[in-house]
Amino acid sequence: MLETLALVRWGDDWPLLLATFLLSYFLGSIPFGLLFGWISGAGDIRKIGSGNIGATNVLRSGKRWAAAATLIADGGKALAAVLIATAVFGLDPFPVIAGFGAFIGHLFPVWLRFKGGKGVACFMGIMLGLDWRIGLLTCADWLIVARAFRISSLAALVSAAMTPLFFAVLGEYLFAALSFVLAVLIFISHRANLARLRRGEEPGIGKRT
Repeated sequence: MLETLALVRWGDDWPLLLATFLLSYFLGSIPFGLLFGWISGAGDIRKIGSGNIGATNVLRSGKRWAAAATLIADGGKALAAVLIATAVFGLDPFPVIAGFGAFIGHLFPVWLRFKGGKGVACFMGIMLGLDWRIGLLTCADWLIVARAFRISSLAALVSAAMTPLFFAVLGEYLFAALSFVLAVLIFISHRANLARLRRGEEPGIGKRT
């Protein structure tokens, strides 16, 4: 990985890196939760439950297929950004820049006045794109915690916190650094959830806040 980083000529390649970030940002900024909410007849999901545009809040509308579609689409757009960057450039840090751009686009979409989702599905899609083994471990972590405690936010926080460690164990330090930064952003976006968890008031999966 250090060898591929050395191949990037930062003085010459910065326009490509910037283009990768911007294109990934706009891909990540597509508000699928809002779109599927409207299509399903749930209306503006920002007025439901927590007001978030992610799959968990879409599920609170009672539209299960819309929630599933949101989960797949949000993860898919981030996965696509990483895979496209990998296919076009074939070396780091382009996939890392693409993943970061898609994640920022999801959290801060220009179309919604920079008020987007919390990034969990995008995080999983990025991890699958960077290393499918780690991506599967991240998803498995989420499923295990969610099944045990029935709290989506807790599952998200645990899986995000563990992922940098998984990358570090494999020696993929650039990916570990990216996943650490994204995990910090996930914790920040879940600060209200953290407060409710400490009070024991965090709603279970599918329940209204």
